[in-house]
Amino acid sequence: MDSNLARFNMVEQQVRPWEVPDQSVLDAMMLIARENFVPADYALLAFSDTRIPLGHGQAMLAPIWEGRLLQALAPSKTARVLQIGTGSGYLTALLGHLCQEVVSVDLFEDFVTAATRRLRIAGITNAKAVVGDGLDGWPAQGPYDVIAVTASSPARRPKIEAQLAPGGRLFMVVGTSPAMEALLITRLASGEIHSESLFELELEPLIGAQAAPRFEF
Repeated sequence: MDSNLARFNMVEQQVRPWEVPDQSVLDAMMLIARENFVPADYALLAFSDTRIPLGHGQAMLAPIWEGRLLQALAPSKTARVLQIGTGSGYLTALLGHLCQEVVSVDLFEDFVTAATRRLRIAGITNAKAVVGDGLDGWPAQGPYDVIAVTASSPARRPKIEAQLAPGGRLFMVVGTSPAMEALLITRLASGEIHSESLFELELEPLIGAQAAPRFEF
């Protein structure tokens, strides 16, 4: 397989037509070798419009959603970023390419170890993956200009929103299946929080944020 051609087709035939015209995002997805962030058993699916299992009940986002997420966050070269849910490290690498500094938090040590190795191979030196619980964010290194949460929550999480710098933007998916929506949450210069619904998207829940079971009598 010609990886460069497959990556070009992914960007031009999947991501760009799916309402992602931001050239900086498309360029980043062309530059970062997605195939190097996919588990070996799923190498042939590296550029497919599908979610790829990672273990621990987690999966990579499909490329179109990675593109939509990045475009919504409008990352800049001066942005300090928090990513909650490192996963394969691919989104971490994209954020590292687009931003000044990235800290990525994941509960699973094997994810962090693999992502750290992949980031090093990709030449991304400004992104660090750490083992930790990001359920309430990672306040020690905040505030952040960009926060990307790659799992869902039944409701918004004020403790994470509080870690946004003025003008900062947070992407997260809120709700329970089958009614989930991706939100862009922005802290205005005045300090007020503004929320915008972007699109419907189902993701696995943040561990510890699962909705309480419903009982019917």
